[in-house]
Formats: sequence, structure tokens, C-alpha cells
Amino acid sequence: MRLSAMGDVAMTVPVLRAFVKQYPEVKLTVISRPFFKPFFDGIPNLEFFAFDEKERHKGFPGLLRLFRDVKKLKIDAFADLHNVLRSKIVSLLFALSGKKRATVDKGRDGKKELTRAENKIFKQLPTMFERHAKVFQELGFFVDLSNPEFHEKANLSSEILEIIGNQNQKLIGIAPFAQYDSKVYPQDLMQEVIAKLAENKDYKILLFGGGKKEIEILDSLSQPFKNVINIAGKIKFQQELQLISNLDVMLSMDSGNAHIAAMLGVKVITLWGATHPYAGFLPFNQSLENALTSDRNQYPKLPTSVYGNKIVEGYEDAMRSISPKDIVEKIQLSI
Repeated sequence: MRLSAMGDVAMTVPVLRAFVKQYPEVKLTVISRPFFKPFFDGIPNLEFFAFDEKERHKGFPGLLRLFRDVKKLKIDAFADLHNVLRSKIVSLLFALSGKKRATVDKGRDGKKELTRAENKIFKQLPTMFERHAKVFQELGFFVDLSNPEFHEKANLSSEILEIIGNQNQKLIGIAPFAQYDSKVYPQDLMQEVIAKLAENKDYKILLFGGGKKEIEILDSLSQPFKNVINIAGKIKFQQELQLISNLDVMLSMDSGNAHIAAMLGVKVITLWGATHPYAGFLPFNQSLENALTSDRNQYPKLPTSVYGNKIVEGYEDAMRSISPKDIVEKIQLSI
């Protein structure tokens, strides 16, 4: 399997967990960047193969080497869960060598109908989890996603406990960033959400993000409050996953953090701007009621994009139609 962005990788985990539970006699090999290996730790009968995009597996000659490297593992079938040029090439090589293969259908036509401005067809599309399961079905494996199992909460290291302090409080995670601005809740409104939650001393609010600019913003959001802590830049990625697994609830944009929390069995409240959960990216095993979307009466062209990368004039403030009060109430009801 060839995977890429953080959210894309995280969305495969619940499906793979269901697969190994239902087919314990089958061995899976996941091909992805080394950074994502912790996502798959602890999944039985699953081996992780590190894709070296910068050296050994770089360019077309590198993909040929990747094919030969993976072929040595005696692969019987190839499931392409990414459907990009690289994965298509490797998939074709396996097909030419006589192996079964199947590729995820991203449903591009349906997504165009959902996001176009005129003659929009506003309906729920299959989720990415259903699309991934269908890939395995094409290879002869029906995967039932209706009874998911998750890891136990991770034991937190002394290093993490030193940062977050008293564990008697409810842990609320907030990941206020996304790849595109059209998916990011306005900072002044997010400050309102944090301030309201911080009034409850039984809550500890943990802020997640990465990169110098994001860390500076998170510092400014957390500074006024004793029970709000900026986690960004303080712990390693694997530790961050352990901490997220201990959250009582995660508030996230339509972003990778939402899918990471969901794959760990954490309840997730999501905020949607230019995008919409109907495109199939509602986090795994989460309620549509906990996906707060921008007001379509006020902004009838929504959703304007699948990924949030399209700018539509006049829609810059769409997320302001999501009330901080509604967000706080959703979080309080979820704890």
C-alpha cells in the first residue's frame, strides 16, 4: 500500500485494524514514509516498509527498486490506497508480474458535483474508509468496519506528565490549524472557545500544532490561562500520539489531527469551513452531529472545495458562522 499525507495515512489505520482482526492468517505490509511508522505500531501481522523517497526509491529508477525490494517479501496482492502516479506505477509492475491488484476509487466525479457552484448535488458520498474497504473487497477480502477496536490508552511517560501536570482533570485537545486558511477557525473566535473552556478548572486544554509560526500563535493562545498548555515543539511525534490517545475529546479542523485522534479511538469535534464532511472525510467512527459546518443558508455555495485549496470570493469569513458557544457546548456534552 502506498500512502502520503498525514490524514490520508491515519484514515487507513482503522481499516487495517479491522482487516487483521478478521483475517489473522494474512500478513500485511504497509509501504509509507518512515515518519508514519508509529501509526502502525502494535497492529498484529503488519510489517512496515519504509519508502525512501530521497535516495533509494527516488524517481522512476527508484520505483523499480521499490518494486524489487517489496517483491522479495513474497507479496501475493497489491492494494493501492493512494491512487497517485507513484503508486500506480508500482501497482502496474505487480500486475505485470502476475499479482492481483486493486486501486482506491477517490470518487472524483461525485466530489465535483458536491463542490461545484452551479447545479450542486449536495449529498453524502462514500467515506474514505468505505472506499479503502472496497479495495480489499476487490482482492477477495470483505472488511466489516461496524465493530471497531482500538488500542488501550498509552501509558504516559514522566516527560509528558511533567509537561501536563495533574491528571485528575479532563484532557481536551485543540488542534486549531489546517493546511489551508479556508479550513482554519478564526483566531479571535478560537481564543473565545479556549477562554470559556479554561473557566472550568476541571479541564486541562492541550494545544497541538507544529512549526515556528504555529508555536508562536499557540503560545499566545495559552499564555493567559494556567490550565491551557501548548504541546507543540515540546515532545516527539510518537509521544504526541501517546498523549492524544489519553484525551477525553479533541477539537480539530478538517485536518490530519482529527483523523489521528479518531484512529486512536478519541471522540472528535470537527469544524468545517470551505469543506464539508459529505465529501467523505468525516473522521472514523465519529458522529455527524459533532461536525460543525459553516452556515449554508448564508453561504449557499458551500462546500466550495474538497481539500480547502480553492478560494471563493466573499466566502473568506464562512467559518465565523460557527458560534464559539456551540463549539463549547459540543465539547462539554462530549466529556
